[in-house]
Amino acid sequence: MNRKDFLKKTVIASAAAAILPSALEASTSTSSPSTYDKLMKNVGFNHLPNNEIKTMNTVLHKADSRGFADHGWLKSNHSFSFANYHNPERMNFGVLRVLNDDYVEGGKGFGMHPHDNMEIVSIPLEGNLKHKDSMGNVAVIKAGDVQVMSAGAGIQHSEYNESEHDAVKFLQIWVFPNKRHIEPRYDQITLPTSPKTNDFLQVVSPNENDEGVRVQQDAWFNIGTFTAGGSANYKVKKEGNGVYVFVLEGAVEIGGQPLEQRDGFGIWDVQNFEVKATADARLLLMDVPMSLR
Repeated sequence: MNRKDFLKKTVIASAAAAILPSALEASTSTSSPSTYDKLMKNVGFNHLPNNEIKTMNTVLHKADSRGFADHGWLKSNHSFSFANYHNPERMNFGVLRVLNDDYVEGGKGFGMHPHDNMEIVSIPLEGNLKHKDSMGNVAVIKAGDVQVMSAGAGIQHSEYNESEHDAVKFLQIWVFPNKRHIEPRYDQITLPTSPKTNDFLQVVSPNENDEGVRVQQDAWFNIGTFTAGGSANYKVKKEGNGVYVFVLEGAVEIGGQPLEQRDGFGIWDVQNFEVKATADARLLLMDVPMSLR
């Protein structure tokens, strides 16, 4: 599939088509109230619990169980249903709608395309990603940066690999907002080059004066950096929130569940939990509401 067809079929329509049972009947925008109400019916506990863990409610998504798409210039692993990957038990985790683990070849990328009413967080893992949008922002986000776009009433943007030769790897994450049709907004930060070990660094928050980039949702993201044998306790930020843990590197254990690189682990109905590193590790914790209203 070429890039033009990919953008038309995958990026523009995915917010509605990947969620609704019939992609052909779905609107390609989330701005219609009736379409939005249908989407919201899918927010919540539409995943199979992990019955192996008795002390907390969890769902386990092993790395090799993710959806995979190979478009040549783009290779993407989908933790949740997206475009041609549809799994009714892998639609979302609360308001966390998309977690794509993307690889883009040198000189390639996504041309200008629209989004609305979605919080979009991008985290480069390797390489540099060029960004341009209809708000007039032109930027390069690099490994160690975190970018957010509140699409709100509607934006267009493009993302390209800055290098002509080396691949860029990045996470793109979509979160349903708690308020629609807001004025679109852009922000990015650069993380410390030497973060504290065996601790969590907040990189996303709903509060303007808090650490990290701001999103239009009661969601907090943290990156944890651990040495083998290290541990830390994470306290859930808000009642009714759950936490989706995504292992970037290494291996950890949570509630007796071993997790390896690129495994995903959702936890809810708890106030806190402990992360224990069984090897040097980095992980992303996404603390999100389990229901929209």
